[in-house]
Amino acid sequence: MKIFSLFLILIFFNISVKAEVFPIPEDNKVSFDVIRKNKIIGNLNIKFINDKENLIIHSVLDIEVKVLFIPAYKFFQETKETWVNGNFISIDGFTDFEDDREYKIDGKDENGVFIATGMDGLLELDENIVPLNYWNKQMLKEKEVFDTQKGIVRQISVEKLKNEKIKINNSKIAMEKFIFNASQNPKDKGPFPEYTLWYHGDELLKMEFKNPKDKKIVTIIRNDLE
Repeated sequence: MKIFSLFLILIFFNISVKAEVFPIPEDNKVSFDVIRKNKIIGNLNIKFINDKENLIIHSVLDIEVKVLFIPAYKFFQETKETWVNGNFISIDGFTDFEDDREYKIDGKDENGVFIATGMDGLLELDENIVPLNYWNKQMLKEKEVFDTQKGIVRQISVEKLKNEKIKINNSKIAMEKFIFNASQNPKDKGPFPEYTLWYHGDELLKMEFKNPKDKKIVTIIRNDLE
């Protein structure tokens, strides 16, 4: 089941725009199902916490795949991002893959640069680097982003497709549709998958990718919409 490890990359949504344009739900949380072969294999839950002038984004992704009731694959990721006055200033994250790979991600603005550690060790990046974030629609305009799951930089390309309506919880919703690609790091265990993203306004409702090894579609879709 190792084929899942790469393709679950970057499911976490890291805020990268000013707070006033960031789509935070009224109840300060969002929830997604992760689906493969018509089965829910995990969930992504995000909470938005206002702490004085800070906005803390707490995200937890927990996935488990079973074969004959026996766990065959597990993946876990947790991140806490801190924003001050609409600016992304730090991140504390942990990613646990199904194999022996574990990454502790730290990042913080210091003296005009963003200092980060992760898979590639210590990095000194532009303080305005944008986290790779599907929730943040503005991120699609960037050329280079910071992957907070592994603590690396990736170049990205985005293609706008024709708008369409998709069905969520028995309702058809008008969506903007995009194709998203990102560069591969030499330490990645396989190619970066191509993602399809659907937005209603500025809010992400659905995303999916095809596993290039077994050609199965993995879908991440909102489960908290009425």
